[in-house]
Amino acid sequence: MRKFLPTVLFLLLSVLHLQAQKKAASTAAAGVSAATVERVMRTLAADNMQGRAAAKPSGLQAAQFLAAEFQRLNLQMLPGLTSYEQVFPAYETRVAALFVTINNVPVAKDKALLISTQPHLNWTDTDEPATRILVVGPQDKFQQYMRDIVRPRENTVVLLDPVHAPAFKRVADYLSHSNIRAEKTENPFSSVVVLTSALPEGKVTFKVAANTTMHPVELRNVVGVLPGKDPARAAEQVVFSAHYDHIGFLPAVAGDSIANGADDDASGTTAVVALAEFFKKKNNNARTLIFVAFTAEEIGGFGSQYFSKQLDPAKIIAMFNIEMIGKPSKFGPNAAFITGFERSDFGPLLQANLKGSAFHVEPDPYPEQNLFYRSDNATLARLGVPAHSISTDQIPTDKLYHSVDDEIESLNLPNMTAVISGIARSATGIISGQQTPTRIAPEAAATPKP
Repeated sequence: MRKFLPTVLFLLLSVLHLQAQKKAASTAAAGVSAATVERVMRTLAADNMQGRAAAKPSGLQAAQFLAAEFQRLNLQMLPGLTSYEQVFPAYETRVAALFVTINNVPVAKDKALLISTQPHLNWTDTDEPATRILVVGPQDKFQQYMRDIVRPRENTVVLLDPVHAPAFKRVADYLSHSNIRAEKTENPFSSVVVLTSALPEGKVTFKVAANTTMHPVELRNVVGVLPGKDPARAAEQVVFSAHYDHIGFLPAVAGDSIANGADDDASGTTAVVALAEFFKKKNNNARTLIFVAFTAEEIGGFGSQYFSKQLDPAKIIAMFNIEMIGKPSKFGPNAAFITGFERSDFGPLLQANLKGSAFHVEPDPYPEQNLFYRSDNATLARLGVPAHSISTDQIPTDKLYHSVDDEIESLNLPNMTAVISGIARSATGIISGQQTPTRIAPEAAATPKP
């Protein structure tokens, strides 16, 4: 073994240490901040955020945290706003009382649901015009009746066979946190859903008496802007978005009732903050970047709907909507999928930017889930914007979705950080103005899926 003089050995170790520091700095510079990702994730998914339900104090708390993050990054405010919070009105309805009898037998309170904006209901089977009776038998597919139930076009009493008890519970959970509407205008029609012990035979008689209340509430998106550096491109906008709201509280499981929403969608919201930080440091975006955390995605997409009305969709070049990226995808680590891949060339453009990197994006592997219309990208997509969601969630088998167990401990933060860094790289051509995705043909809204 060769012997080194102490001074030579010291110099050698110093050089090696300096090289290691440079390598670490280069690696950090190549992607988003892992420290920021973990800090923001832990804050948004913490128990004290109480599930970040829209129009609740916890939702306001989350919005104020995100506004402080945009302030820390010194982003500009959306023109016309005096803060990062884009506040708008909505209306909350509550069922004050509901009494139902079927064939003179009272229905238990936990077996009946009401979807109504009418202050008072008083129905009987002898009314003119007649109230519709919809019987969903054991062989029927419940999902095909969802539009008639959630958006009734005539007064309807729905009788569900006991086999549909899981679907009844899903609707009940949906209504428990989806009692807010964007407009005060009332639907003149209502629906009552009854889970029966057995479907009645022959003529059905019924009585329904109900009271509902409505009062105004405030909702708020959180928006920050990084102006474009190229005067010829600065009027063109690229949106990075996610929804920060979740569903608040659920029935307790092992003493835990907080639906933390770590993956859905604190993960996507964290990505928006981390990307804002990343592009702010790079400071070379030709096009204007808009970073937005939407409220009320879980209860109807009201945040993205309001946001879309404040902008000219013709000026929005693309929308990167980030939805549930906390766990590896079915394509493995360092991979994500894009919803609506076939609707524009947004996906192929991202793939071109990722050539030579460890990260890759794929088309949505779950077309039967209709994911393209189940997140906030849908609002702008219907206006022709190349607006797509990027996700890693294996949703057909995700047992933590909308549960109290969607917590940060279930996520893979290193892979999530790699995904966010991959999104940043994939967006380079669009941000620089070298790529412009084709527009999307407008399509009608899909039926909601509780």
